[in-house]
Amino acid sequence: MLNRRRQYNDMLKNYFKVSWRSFSRNKIFSAINISGLAIGIASAVLLLLWIHNETSADRFHRNGDRIYEVYSRSVIDGRIECWGASPMVLAPVLQSTFPQQVEQAVRTNWVGAFILTSGSHHLQTYGFLADPGFLTMFSFPLIKGDAASALATPHSIVLTEKTAHRLFGATEPMGQTVRIDSNALFKVTGILKDMPPNTRFQLDYLVPWSYTKEVGWEDHDWASTHISTYVLLRPGVSEARADNDFRHIVRANDPGVNTDIFLHPISKWRLWSEFEDGKIVGGEIRFIRLLMLVAGLILLIACINYMNLGTARSMRRAKEVGIRKMIGAGKGSLLGRFFGESVLTAFLAGLIALAAVQLALPWFDRLIECRLEIPYASPWFWLLAIGFLLVTGLLAGSYPAFYLAAYNPVHILKGYFKRVNGWLGPRKVLVVLQFTFAIAFIICTLVIYKQISFVRARDIGYKQDHLVFTFIKGEVRRRYEAIRQDLISSGVATDVIRTNSPVTDIWSSSGDYAWAGKDTLARNRFIEFYSDHSFATTLGLKLLAGREIDIRRYPDDSSAIVLTESALRLMGFKHPIGQHIRNLKKDWHVVGVVHDFVTGTPFYPISPVLIKGPIRQPDNPWFGTITCRLNERQSTAAGIEKMTAIFAKYNPDYPFEYHFLDDFYAEKFEGEKKAGSLAAWFAGLSVFISCLGLFGLAAYTAENRIKEVGIRKVLGASVIQIASLLSKDFLLLIIVAFGIAAPLACWYMNNWLRDYPYRVGISWWIYALAGALTAFIAAGTIGLQAIRAAMTQPAKTLRAE
Repeated sequence: MLNRRRQYNDMLKNYFKVSWRSFSRNKIFSAINISGLAIGIASAVLLLLWIHNETSADRFHRNGDRIYEVYSRSVIDGRIECWGASPMVLAPVLQSTFPQQVEQAVRTNWVGAFILTSGSHHLQTYGFLADPGFLTMFSFPLIKGDAASALATPHSIVLTEKTAHRLFGATEPMGQTVRIDSNALFKVTGILKDMPPNTRFQLDYLVPWSYTKEVGWEDHDWASTHISTYVLLRPGVSEARADNDFRHIVRANDPGVNTDIFLHPISKWRLWSEFEDGKIVGGEIRFIRLLMLVAGLILLIACINYMNLGTARSMRRAKEVGIRKMIGAGKGSLLGRFFGESVLTAFLAGLIALAAVQLALPWFDRLIECRLEIPYASPWFWLLAIGFLLVTGLLAGSYPAFYLAAYNPVHILKGYFKRVNGWLGPRKVLVVLQFTFAIAFIICTLVIYKQISFVRARDIGYKQDHLVFTFIKGEVRRRYEAIRQDLISSGVATDVIRTNSPVTDIWSSSGDYAWAGKDTLARNRFIEFYSDHSFATTLGLKLLAGREIDIRRYPDDSSAIVLTESALRLMGFKHPIGQHIRNLKKDWHVVGVVHDFVTGTPFYPISPVLIKGPIRQPDNPWFGTITCRLNERQSTAAGIEKMTAIFAKYNPDYPFEYHFLDDFYAEKFEGEKKAGSLAAWFAGLSVFISCLGLFGLAAYTAENRIKEVGIRKVLGASVIQIASLLSKDFLLLIIVAFGIAAPLACWYMNNWLRDYPYRVGISWWIYALAGALTAFIAAGTIGLQAIRAAMTQPAKTLRAE
C-alpha cells in the first residue's frame, strides 16, 4: 500500500514537472492559453456571483417558508392585472378575521424624504415605516435592542450600523434622540446589522407605522393600494388554503371595490414577479437564465480557445508521444499527462482570474448597481471553486488530450501526422462555434443600443429643458407660497408648480372612475397627477381645449380635472368641457384637455392621465414635489445659486437638493444601458478569446502546410498570394458562423423586443455591421500569422527533404 502511494505521488510529481517544462518551452502559447482561460473564468465568476446574489435573495429568513407578500388582482382595461401593493387597512383586518391562518401581518411603506438630525449631523437616506412585528417576522439581526419591542412605542427608531455611525460617530447610539424633519423626536431603540445585498429591504432606518397618521398619510380607503403587506402563515396552513380564504376580503369590507388579493411566496419575490392575465409567467428568472447562458458560453469559448491552441502545436508534441508509446507508455498514462497540463493551466488561470475578479468587482458593482462579495471565508466557496477549475481544466484539455494520445507511433516516427481536411474538421467546427457566439453577442449589443436610441428620440409631449424639481420637505410645505413668490419675483423661474410626484414618475393611479356612458363592468387604469395651477404652462404641454386648473382664480377647482388625449378617447366624450367624473365618492368636473405626454417608463405606450385639483387646502399632504421652469435669460448656474439661497431662507434645517428633469428622465434608460454595457463587454471578450483560438488554428494550419508554402515560394508565389491562400478558408469559417449567428440573434432579440410595446425594428445594417466588424478583426488575426508563414525562407522549411 505504501509503495503504491509512493508510486502515485512520484507519478503526480512527474506529471507536474513535464507540464511545467512544456509551459517553459512554449512561453508565448502558454501565456495565451492561461490568459484566455483566465478571462473566461473571471467573466464566468463575475456572472455567477451576480446569479447567486439574485437567486439567494431573501432566502435567509428563519420562517421564510411561511412568509408571503399580499398581491392585489383586478380586471383593468379588459385584462386581469396583478400588482404587489395592498390597502393600508388590510393587515389588521386579515389578522383579526383569520387568526387560525395568520400568525402575523405587517405593513411597510418606503420613505425617502425624511431628514434625520442629531446635533449638527443631517442625513437624508432611505427607510421604512413598519408595523412592530416586522423585526420578528423577518430575520434581520439586531446588534442591540429587542426585536419584539424595538418598534412597539410610537416615537422609537431603529437604525442600521452605518446610519448610527453617521449620526453619532463613536458615541453610544442606544437611547439617543433623533429628530425627523423639523419637529418629531425619536428615541433609538435598536441597532440593525447593515442590510445584506440580497434583500429587497434596502433600508437605513425603521420607524413605527403609527407615524403614518402624524404625517397625514393614513388612508382607510380599500380601493387605494400603495403599501406592502406581508403575512406569516401559521405552520400547516398552505398557500392554496390561505388564497381561498383571503381572496374576497376587500370586497367583503367594501363591495364597491372590484379587487381580490392573493399571496406571493418569499421564494418568488425576486425571480418570479411578472404576471400575465392573472397568472405568473416569469420575471427576472429570464434574465438569470440568460446570465447563466452567457457565463457558460464565455467559458466554453475560452475552453475552445485552449483546445485549438493545444492542438496547434501538435506536431511538436507528436514525436514526444511516439517515443513515449514506443517505450511502453499506455494511452491512460498519456491522457494523464495531457489532462495534468490542462488542469494545471486551469488552476493557474483560476488564480489570475480570482485576482482579476477582485480588481473588477468595484467596477462591476457600479455597473449592475449591486454590492457583490467573494465569500473567501466560506468552505463551500473553495470546494466549488476547486470543482469548477477541475471541470474547466478537464473540459478544455479533453480534445487535445484524446487527439494527441491517439497518434500511431509508427506513423509519427515515419513523419506522417494527422491532418484536418474538409469542412467538418473538429477545429474548424470549434472556431465556427466560437464566432457564432461572438457575432450573436455583437448583434444583440447593437440592437439594444438602437432600441435605447429609438426610445430616447420619441416625442415625450413636454419641454424638458430648464425644468428643475425638488422634493417637498420640512417647512417647504407650509411656506410654499412665499417660496414661489420669491422664485418668480427674483427672476429665477418663470413659473413654479407643486405636484404629487415628478412628471417623469407614476406615484398614483386608479381604476375606480365612472362617467356617463361607461360600461359598469369595465375598469380602466388612469395615471393621476395633482396640481393647483399652471401644470401645462410650466411643463410646456399643449392645451387642446378648455383651460388649466387654477385654484387661485377658481376656488371650485379643488374638484376640477384635466384630461389628456388618451383619457378623452377612453371616456368617449365628444364635448368634454363640463362633463362629470366620479371617483372615491367624489365628483370631478372636466375643465380642460391637454396633449398626451410620457410618464413612467418611456418604453411603453402613453397611458391615459388625469390632472386633478388639490383634495385638501391649503397644505395638501399629497403634494410631494415642486417643479420650476428656470428663466432662460440667466445662466443655469446663477439660477440654481439663487434658488438654493431662497430654499435655505425658508427651510434652513434641510440641505437643498434639486434634480434636472432631463437627467431624471435619462435615468429611465439605466436598466437597458446596463444590459447594453454587459452585452458590449461580453461581446468584446468573446471576440478577443475567439481570435486567440483563431490564432491557434492559423498557427496549426501554417505548421501543417509549411513545406507547401516553401514549394510555392520556390515556384514564384508572392507573399500576398500565399497569405491569401492560408487566410481564405478561415474567412469562409467566419461567413459560416455569421450565417448561423444572424438568425439566432434575430430570433432572440425579436423575443426580447416583445417586452417593449414601443420598440424599434431590427435593420439589415445591424447584421452587416456585426459581420463586417467580426470579419475585419478576424482578418487581422489570421493575416498576421499567414504573413509570418509566407515570409519564412524556403531553405529552412525544405531542408528536411
